[in-house]
Amino acid sequence: MLLENTRGNYKFVRGYGGPFSSGALASPGFEIVHAVFKPIAKLADGYALIERHLRGAGRPINALCGIELRIPAALTPSGFDEFNRPYIERLAAWGLLIDGLNPVARTNVAPAASLIDEPSLYGFYYTAPAAGAARPGFVLAGAAEILSREGGKREIVAAGDVSLEGLRRKNACILEVLDGLLREINLGWNEASAVNLYTVHDLHPLFATDLLPALGVAANRGIRWHYARPPVIGLELEIDGYAAREELVLAP
Repeated sequence: MLLENTRGNYKFVRGYGGPFSSGALASPGFEIVHAVFKPIAKLADGYALIERHLRGAGRPINALCGIELRIPAALTPSGFDEFNRPYIERLAAWGLLIDGLNPVARTNVAPAASLIDEPSLYGFYYTAPAAGAARPGFVLAGAAEILSREGGKREIVAAGDVSLEGLRRKNACILEVLDGLLREINLGWNEASAVNLYTVHDLHPLFATDLLPALGVAANRGIRWHYARPPVIGLELEIDGYAAREELVLAP
């Protein structure tokens, strides 16, 4: 169900109750801007950098609708919960929570080649008034190969299996989740301006048969492959996507 974030000028899909929403959709008359840092900013400094940029852009902090984080290594489930605690506290201090729910989508992965030594801010998304006729703007939170079962139980698809068939099952699970999110916001992959893939495994054999056909016209814009691991130990694959009007590169 889409929930309204009136002060931020977007709607969002409720997450699983925790560190992020499942996705955000810009309200009519608004679009989404994607900003990344070069070089990547330390997370300890990143919150102030977000505040500074939004203030300069004439946008309220409530316009923040997505965050991209990088961490040194994948965490245990308890370590992931511990990492998220101060993050949620920061969003709450900004006054972003709506009826206790976090409206901000998020992708958080651990780079496996270009190592970082502390949590970092890769980029963020925010809403801005659209110039002229606006195409729908959205951001989907990173989805990994997890299925929700009855009773709130969650299951890793093909756990421990990184064979080609295991990766195919993981990929199919993630695309099913993301397809469902796009249906929630009444859009499809054709509206996406970028699709990101996060894994250290070779998915190239699945590109032509499984991944690209599922993306429709978005496949014409290619896929950005980040050599990185999902944030929790045991997960092997993550995908997200977005439709942004503008891409910015900021210097921290």
